[in-house]
Amino acid sequence: MSKKNYAGIPDKYARLDDAKVVLIPVPYDGTSTWGKGADKGPDAFLEASENMELFDIETRTEVYKKGVYLAPPVTENSSPEKMVEAVHKTVKNYIKQEKFVTIFGGEHSISIGTIRAFNESFEDLTVVQIDAHADLRPEYEGTTCNHACAVHEASKKTNLIQVGIRSMDISEMDHMDENQVYWAHDLYEDWMEDAIGQMTPNVFITIDLDAFDPSILPSTGTPEPGGMFWYETLEFLKLMFKKKNVVGFDIVELNPNENEKSSDFLAAKLYYKMLSYKFKYLNHNEDEDDE
Repeated sequence: MSKKNYAGIPDKYARLDDAKVVLIPVPYDGTSTWGKGADKGPDAFLEASENMELFDIETRTEVYKKGVYLAPPVTENSSPEKMVEAVHKTVKNYIKQEKFVTIFGGEHSISIGTIRAFNESFEDLTVVQIDAHADLRPEYEGTTCNHACAVHEASKKTNLIQVGIRSMDISEMDHMDENQVYWAHDLYEDWMEDAIGQMTPNVFITIDLDAFDPSILPSTGTPEPGGMFWYETLEFLKLMFKKKNVVGFDIVELNPNENEKSSDFLAAKLYYKMLSYKFKYLNHNEDEDDE
């Protein structure tokens, strides 16, 4: 990966000392089992980000002016376990610097390290997984650090809420709390406030881009029909940022296709929208508590 500023922003907004946000790319694709190419996701995401307009119409903000530091990528790939360790160490280092830490993968196994770092840093953590797949296997293909195991540890050590699930192995039912699963086929019902009510104050969001319907995001390693759409996803994200302390997030599983750029651009816009919501509603909970 060549070193550039995130979204081509001016240097004065891209320095670590001044930036409120850290973006860590993890170009890892060591355990994917069908469509390969998630290791190219961060570069495609960054290229698309350079072509965005940086005024967010909905929030009337230019959130990049809060500062976004593009960290050196985590490139450890000698084994899934070593990659998870490297991600965990890197993420925790920036959390300790009191930055709002975000991560872009790479395949979903990187989230094992990110979630572990956030869970060690924030009390009573809720992990909200937006995903087509349950990813609850304790082990897969000889490792506990497989993309199919992405939130197994989170299911045991955090308050896990799963949204958009529509594909899983029967064995994963043993590790699932169905009271905190919002199946894709039920998302036409009123569900968002119920999900919010199950969250603790501190929330980490992990988004596998295959949560989206392939009609709006085809470039992912394991596309599943019947997925989520743009505005309903933004509505849910906005509610979380308004009502909870979102402490960080990761986005994974962009598998870029040279002939299909809309997926890259959706991922870039999604990341920027999430930052926009974070800083728009940063003091919202504190204001409500004071009333």
